[in-house]
Amino acid sequence: MLHYTTYLHSPESEWVTFVHGAGGSSSIWFKQIRDFSKHFNLVLIDLRGHGQSKKPIYEKLKQYSFDVIGDEVIEVLNHLKIEKTHFIGISLGTIIIREISERYPQYTKSMIMGGAVMKLNMRGQLLMRLGNMLKSVVPYLILYRFLAWTIMPRKKHRESRNLFIGEAKKLYQKEFKRWFTLVAEVNPLLNFFRIKDCGIPTLYIMGAEDHMFLPSISKLVKNHLSSQLYVIPACGHVVNVEQPLIFNEEVIRFIKQDTN
Repeated sequence: MLHYTTYLHSPESEWVTFVHGAGGSSSIWFKQIRDFSKHFNLVLIDLRGHGQSKKPIYEKLKQYSFDVIGDEVIEVLNHLKIEKTHFIGISLGTIIIREISERYPQYTKSMIMGGAVMKLNMRGQLLMRLGNMLKSVVPYLILYRFLAWTIMPRKKHRESRNLFIGEAKKLYQKEFKRWFTLVAEVNPLLNFFRIKDCGIPTLYIMGAEDHMFLPSISKLVKNHLSSQLYVIPACGHVVNVEQPLIFNEEVIRFIKQDTN
């Protein structure tokens, strides 16, 4: 089973499940724990191959799929006897929780999509194709650094960039290749998600400087009645790290509003 950490507020409190992005770990939520634990029960999960979920205690897979990854998250919830939860994801984590909500809507109270990835623009698609071609010949850290700089290019994005690069250093080369292949082939799934409104209350919380992903989210929320968008000024892709005070305040407000 995946590694997880819980913070308990009270037996009556709502559960909030945090899902990080590719190359990260549950440590990226360190600026959320104090504020959120004042209101909710929390579970922070390390995805397969990340953080402390590296030990070979579960089946080794040559190729990953989003349904397998989602099932591993659900396994943690079942183990903890969590019947319903609010999901908070960042970057690739937003694809994972959206996929979970499609197959397991009964578990999903609401979704908070930070730095959501719901479409790869032309530049992003070219980068992923190039990276997929080079992933076996170029050291993965060079490739990851290049992607991090592309998604988070500004000087003020340095903390987020360094955090994800630092976590990526802990990945194994083979693990990186599996995740990269998964992301490189995600477009058909994202196209389905953009078309279908899942009907679950959803908050997209994006940085105004998230040049690669914000435009597609702005279009998406116009067609999905269950969704709303909050854009944080002077902020890039990793909104929970760059602007934690605004992120925490808006997300807690949204969850409490949905709960009442």
